Amino acid sequence: MIGVRIAGGLLAVAALSAATTGCSAPEQPAHAQTLTAAEATQQPSETLEPLLQQALPNVEGKTFTSAVVDFPPGARAKPHRHGTAFVYAYVLHGTVRSGLEGESVRTYHQGQNWVEKPGAHHVLTENTSRTEPARLLVVFVSDTGAPLKTDDPQP
Repeated sequence: MIGVRIAGGLLAVAALSAATTGCSAPEQPAHAQTLTAAEATQQPSETLEPLLQQALPNVEGKTFTSAVVDFPPGARAKPHRHGTAFVYAYVLHGTVRSGLEGESVRTYHQGQNWVEKPGAHHVLTENTSRTEPARLLVVFVSDTGAPLKTDDPQP
């Protein structure tokens, strides 16, 4: 019964987020800075915008967090983990390639989704397009107060 309620809640959040956040790339202001050569050669990365964070009243010590993750064209996330969080991702716009350690890399298009088990090592997450942005709705069920994402240490 709880699983059905959580699944229904995830679908409701996905529908609400898609309706309220839109799926277009943000416009740059006319006064935007010009990138230096070093900045222009760096791989773009994702940005995370929290939507809702709520302690689960019937699951002590756990928190529900929803967020929109934007991937500019060609963006790639650093390899990372989400601690002990259960993660649900839904593609709102664009195409994202995702790979977990020990599993084959998969490509997800608008309207598709996946889950990540607690402790999973996310070795690849990238926008497959060099010209169009991609956007995800991501939902975490995590330990209250725990970081939602921890990047792997740099070599």
